[in-house]
Amino acid sequence: MHIIWNFGRGACCASLLLGNTLFADDWPQWLGPRRDAVWRESGIVEKFPTNGPPVRWRATIGGGYAGPSVAGGRVYVADRQLAQGASKPSDPSDSSQIRSLERVLCLRETDGQLLWKYEYECPYTISYPAGPRVAPMVSGGKVYTLGAEGNLLCLDANKGKVLWSRDFKKDFGIKAPVWGFAGHPLLDGKRLICLVGGPGSTAVAFDKDTGKEIWRALTAKEPGYSSPVIYEAGGKRQLILWHPEAANSLNPETGEVYWSVPFKSGTGMSIATPRQLGDFLFFTAFYSGSLMLRLDAAKPEAATAWRTLKVNEKDTTQLNAVMCTPFLDEGFIYGVCSYGQLRCLKMDTGERVWETLQATTSGEPVRWANAFIVKNGNRFFLFNEKGDLIIAKFSPRGYEEISRAHLLAPTGEAAGRAVLWSHPAFANRRVYARNDKEIICVDLGLKR
Repeated sequence: MHIIWNFGRGACCASLLLGNTLFADDWPQWLGPRRDAVWRESGIVEKFPTNGPPVRWRATIGGGYAGPSVAGGRVYVADRQLAQGASKPSDPSDSSQIRSLERVLCLRETDGQLLWKYEYECPYTISYPAGPRVAPMVSGGKVYTLGAEGNLLCLDANKGKVLWSRDFKKDFGIKAPVWGFAGHPLLDGKRLICLVGGPGSTAVAFDKDTGKEIWRALTAKEPGYSSPVIYEAGGKRQLILWHPEAANSLNPETGEVYWSVPFKSGTGMSIATPRQLGDFLFFTAFYSGSLMLRLDAAKPEAATAWRTLKVNEKDTTQLNAVMCTPFLDEGFIYGVCSYGQLRCLKMDTGERVWETLQATTSGEPVRWANAFIVKNGNRFFLFNEKGDLIIAKFSPRGYEEISRAHLLAPTGEAAGRAVLWSHPAFANRRVYARNDKEIICVDLGLKR
């Protein structure tokens, strides 16, 4: 079943200059406009009001881990609805088939009104079946979405009409990963680069306008869940793709492999997006810890600068991140470790400088406790699994919390507790956040 519902017409583009100083911007993909977890808007509050920042609107949605995207006056989000008569398992790790619908929703940015939705039948066979994992990507009048069972869609961003689609499981003869397809597609020129899976097709580039395959590359037992990125080093644009067996660099135009460095991640858990600063390239995994590579300045090659030698999820030495993509800043690494420890490491050696649980659990270590990290100016915004938005400063001297507000209830379940594991979007001086029941728009702009 494939259904498109239209409810209205869109608004004008939301990227604009206000006066001479305040800059507003969209958030059209995973980790923001430049895919780097930096929120570059000005005119943002320094502290939250006593009663919290004002909620501009709320809209009812279904389940999912996929964060929203904001572009052109619209908010796009993917969710899952149980089919009539179906019920979700009491154990979130149960991967029994569940009759479901996946949906792509388009909301008006100003008030959350539903403009259109596209839905399709999608039986779930994965563990933690709340819903889609991948944030929509909006570019050139199109919105690209990837469902948890491998349905890749290109939709008209204004009307929700399907322009083309691919089915990873059918087209490549593969099964869904244990926790579903979760690598965010990367748009590079005419190529939409995806983490797929299967012999010779761990990475596949599709034509962004037709869905036709351009190239395929790499073989791994499991594709993992890490999102591809492109960095420039050694005189080349390098596509960095990390699967559970190795960190890899490819030519994004052809799929040619430049280099590969072994870095195994237990149970297929290559998740965090690789991060670069200068000639350093950083990877982090729940079981395996950290790998820091040094990129060659003259050619596309990489050598190990340092790595975690002790593989242990509890007795950790550097950074064993789960869902948190770390942030590299002025020679230091900031990220959330395996049991919720927000840590600072020296980038060149991996030496731990400090850690705190204040941003995540506020107490004892908790397995997989998480907070997402986004930088704005000289401070950071953290959205933790309790639904709290935090303004804080990081430095080698320590963690300085400036302000905190509770935005949403955690509606998911993991390790016997309620969690919220969906990355928010920061756009037009607002934050857009969702759980398994609603998406909200919260004003973070300075009052003038």
